[in-house]
Amino acid sequence: MLKVDLKYAFNTGDVDVLSEWLEPLKKAHQSLINKSGKGAEFLGWYDLPKRIQSEVKSINQVAETIIQKADVFLVIGIGGSYLGAKAVIEALKPYFNHQEKEIIFVGHHISAAYIQELKTYLMDKKFAINVISKSGTTTEPAIAFRVFKALLETQIGKDEAKQLIVATTDEKRGALKQLADQEGYQTFVIPDDVGGRYSVFTAVGLLPIALAGIDIEAFLSGAEKAFVMYQNQSLSNPVYQYVAMRNIHYAQGKKIEMLIGYEPKLHYVSEWWKQLFGESEGKDHKGLFVGSANFTTDLHSLGQYIQDGQRVLFETVLNIETPLDDFNIPYDEDNLDGLNFLTKTSVDTINKQAMLGTLMAHQDGLAPSIVLHLNRLDAEHLGHLLYFFELSCALSGYLIDVNPFDQPGVEAYKKNMFALLEKPGFELETQTLKKRLK
Repeated sequence: MLKVDLKYAFNTGDVDVLSEWLEPLKKAHQSLINKSGKGAEFLGWYDLPKRIQSEVKSINQVAETIIQKADVFLVIGIGGSYLGAKAVIEALKPYFNHQEKEIIFVGHHISAAYIQELKTYLMDKKFAINVISKSGTTTEPAIAFRVFKALLETQIGKDEAKQLIVATTDEKRGALKQLADQEGYQTFVIPDDVGGRYSVFTAVGLLPIALAGIDIEAFLSGAEKAFVMYQNQSLSNPVYQYVAMRNIHYAQGKKIEMLIGYEPKLHYVSEWWKQLFGESEGKDHKGLFVGSANFTTDLHSLGQYIQDGQRVLFETVLNIETPLDDFNIPYDEDNLDGLNFLTKTSVDTINKQAMLGTLMAHQDGLAPSIVLHLNRLDAEHLGHLLYFFELSCALSGYLIDVNPFDQPGVEAYKKNMFALLEKPGFELETQTLKKRLK
């Protein structure tokens, strides 16, 4: 289902250096299996695709009920509470979706304009809410939920609104759990041992994906096949190949990894990937900075820097082998654009040749590329790919000796924001920061 191609990852063609990483990789992998490494209390994602099957029926039933009652579904969450679902839905839904049902994400920023425009848009719509938060007090989703819960209750009444709100939250505690119990909302559990960025295979991701009409059983099947396949502790394991190669580049002084897609549907897969690796590895002043680009579009902007700028980056390229659709270039009698030499050539063929030409040019420019070949872009293969990245991220974090499952740095901006907003309990911090602003 997935193949790692290192042909363009070396400038010398010498792949023997991979073997030096086998023992560290096996040790890191064993730490996951034995739950003996850093952050072992957050390893519930490791075999989750196999264990979550028992919840699929309930998730599908709730999704079907909501689909019958509403035309628009608001998914309220931030970080891992929305990126996984957003990535899958954007990758698998039609580009131009003229169906009546619509999924809108909110609560992942604090834009007054976005929220106000969305309120106006929903005034004459039948909508439902899936609010996703372990605590219920994370600022961005809490604001959005307060606003749209009130709007829904105003439109259809409090009793009816209760039937159209689903809370995905902690099993036993937290403000959202308390409210859900009080109001009688349908609930799903965010497992204690699964962090947000690893939660796409829980109800956090599965319910919105099911609401989009995507086959979550196929999605989980792909992930479960990946779990079984990547138990192999040898360099024939694609996860080992990818992790070894990215850490070879890191050890050689590369600072940036860019995830490249040649299919625009992969944009939010890149966004999910950036959170996964950035939040997992970026600590203790370690880790690669992760970015992304969409080719060929960004070859006309970032392409110049990648080719000729500082030699601090490498690329991981996602290649979908079987196109989602295709057609041939038509013949034009005038041929003013000079494209008649491509008559009867498929557009996907042109895209693939652009990819190959870019890989060679960037390799020559000392910007190497790891290529991940995925057979096709469907629910099963996407589930496989996302699990591949989750396992790769965990192993890579252990190789650089960080805890890949916490995010202590995320709290810094929150503390400052609360202090500046004069939240009770932050009085000392408020005084300190206001002095800095003078």
